[in-house]
Amino acid sequence: MVIKMAEFKYEIIEHLGVISKSSKGWTKELNKISWNGGTPKYDIRDWAPEHAKMGKGITLSDDEMEKLKYLLQKL
Repeated sequence: MVIKMAEFKYEIIEHLGVISKSSKGWTKELNKISWNGGTPKYDIRDWAPEHAKMGKGITLSDDEMEKLKYLLQKL
């Protein structure tokens, strides 16, 4: 059986910052990204230099980011 993954498009709408950088040059970043032309969402993931490749990440809506911000402030 052959399973074909659907192509997807993304646009980094706003680069919010680098969280960390690996010895291989990959950066863990917080960005606002529009996936497949949708509403931009907060996105945390690893990126290769020049954003040539991406690792797995997490995408959060505005409401989810507000909740995360609240939880982090409690630390």
